[in-house]
Amino acid sequence: MDILGKEAVSIDVGQRLKHLREERGVSMRSLARTSGLSANALSMIERGLTSPSVSTLNKLAGAMEVPVTAFFRIEPDRSPVVHLKATQRVRMPFTRGLWEGLGGEKFTGRIEAFMVTLESGAGSGPHGMLHTGSEFVFCLRGILEYEVDGKTYLLEAGDTLIFAAHLLHRWRNAGTTVTNAIIVISSFEDGERPGEFHLASTETAGTDHP
Repeated sequence: MDILGKEAVSIDVGQRLKHLREERGVSMRSLARTSGLSANALSMIERGLTSPSVSTLNKLAGAMEVPVTAFFRIEPDRSPVVHLKATQRVRMPFTRGLWEGLGGEKFTGRIEAFMVTLESGAGSGPHGMLHTGSEFVFCLRGILEYEVDGKTYLLEAGDTLIFAAHLLHRWRNAGTTVTNAIIVISSFEDGERPGEFHLASTETAGTDHP
């Protein structure tokens, strides 16, 4: 099954990498040296011949001293009313999964909504995350395992979960089929981007929780 679907706006990570590198006056050879990647691998990424893992993007982000989200971030005009068509979503693939913004990145208030699509075993990684605000989870299909403050909650299609987001949490597809879930985060601190915590944590996504 093609979990990436058709109704979304893809971001060319290779072009973003090239733009960030050239914007900072960093040669490909220099970036290869500081990131620990080969110049050939960087060239293939920039030309769109291969898709980097989130782990690779983290290495590149560290080498260029930018957040990993700089590879897909588009700073939009913010509005008190956001009507987002399905074809206008920003999406970011990670290992065995897909993150899709649902309009919170364009909204003036303190609420973010995004959808995750996960292949069997894919998840947010072994380390967990925490941030300010409250978090609401709605499982659309499949089975989603959410661990919050050391306790595991199993969500099936139609199930929901709400918790204080300062509690350490992580998630994964514990089933054998594709899982879709909508996550809404509200009341977070001004200037924080909690959705990015979820994306950045997928550095080791695809690895089952221990």
